[in-house]
Amino acid sequence: MSEDPSTPPEEGRFQEGRHEVRRHKLPEDTMPTGGVNAPVPVAAEAIPAVDPRLIVRQEGLAGYLGEFRRRISSGELGSLPVVLALVVIWAVFGSLNSSFLSAQNLSNLSQQIVGTGMIAIGVVFVLLLGEIDLSVGSVSGLCAAIFAVLDVTHGVNQWLALIVALAGGAVVGFIQGVFFARVGVPAFVVTLAGNLGWNGLMLQVLGANGTVNLSGKDIVSRLYSTIYAQQIAAYGLATAGVVLFLAASLLDATRRRSAGVPSRPVAEIALRTLALAVVCYLAAYTLNQYKGLPLALLVFLVFIVVLDFVLRRTGYGRKVFALGGNIEGARRAGINVVWIRISVFTICSTMAAVGGLFLAAQIQSASQTSGGGNLLMNAIAAAVIGGTSLFGGRGKTWSALLGALVIGSIQSGMNIEGLSNAIQFMITGAVLLAAVVIDSLARRTQKAAGRA
Repeated sequence: MSEDPSTPPEEGRFQEGRHEVRRHKLPEDTMPTGGVNAPVPVAAEAIPAVDPRLIVRQEGLAGYLGEFRRRISSGELGSLPVVLALVVIWAVFGSLNSSFLSAQNLSNLSQQIVGTGMIAIGVVFVLLLGEIDLSVGSVSGLCAAIFAVLDVTHGVNQWLALIVALAGGAVVGFIQGVFFARVGVPAFVVTLAGNLGWNGLMLQVLGANGTVNLSGKDIVSRLYSTIYAQQIAAYGLATAGVVLFLAASLLDATRRRSAGVPSRPVAEIALRTLALAVVCYLAAYTLNQYKGLPLALLVFLVFIVVLDFVLRRTGYGRKVFALGGNIEGARRAGINVVWIRISVFTICSTMAAVGGLFLAAQIQSASQTSGGGNLLMNAIAAAVIGGTSLFGGRGKTWSALLGALVIGSIQSGMNIEGLSNAIQFMITGAVLLAAVVIDSLARRTQKAAGRA
């Protein structure tokens, strides 16, 4: 191809190898002076990048309000929807019947949500990957049956029976994780098959009678039914929670300041700690007005705190979030995707076993209906309603507590009002749909704001 002689050289085209390259003329005010090797001048007044959070926090209360509006408008809702929903539910049922907000009902509610909440913690892990586990109900029933048969029917040491039941849940999760991560079978199909298969195995373990009644003196029953009547127990737990939160917040702020990254000021930490203290001591006061601190609730909170630490403060937790956010990016970053997936499904089934044991202790038996009914839907709904995204990459173990409280409050309030199960199912389904819609709209808003 011949070059047009009328075209200026700096704007012409020339052949370089097999590729055609076009030269572009730079504006005169951007051309360096002093020859080819002259240094390019730097702007006289360079504006350093400033984190917007620092500007907001320097503005005081007005800045925080502006930051709150910005987060809401950009779809960063956090736990706000579920907290507002819980307030509305309690206000409605409390106005309909004063016994709903009584210390006795709230104390019973704190025990009743433990079984489903434990299962929901495991579901949170799977949802963080953007996957689903439809077998948690059957796994919970199977592990409850294993414990009951070993402890009651065969007289095995109760601690050994407990370990075998929990190990059974872990093995089930490992098997399903291998089929999903190694073989490549979709998690929906693997766990749907598991929902049927593990339910059949549970019926086989229970045998011809179909029901095994717990003695009420076993370790699982004691974990569920024990209540610490001393007021110092509930107030001590509240104090421990507040102190732990304050210490963790101050430590995190210190580490971030040392690293030269934005951190929460002491005033904000103090305000957050005060808000938490109000909630904790109010809960402790309510529990002490009835019988005291239920051990089941304490165990539930310990699981939440420990697994929350695993997710947010360890390398393993960051890998779980990375897989949920962008699996291909995580793979290219050197994360062992297969191992993380298998481990997450193992954790999920293990937590299903824990929840199944508490549910068996609640009704004092393991039967053919264990793990059935609406347990699966309630566990998944608790995780989603609590704020865990169905699309992966966003959620926390506290979602299980908040979601279980919402579902448990709806069921408790309707039972007090004498409404049928049909109405309960419809309202719970509506709440679940609303949670998913809010999650979808929040993601869309975040994408529009460039934050997803």
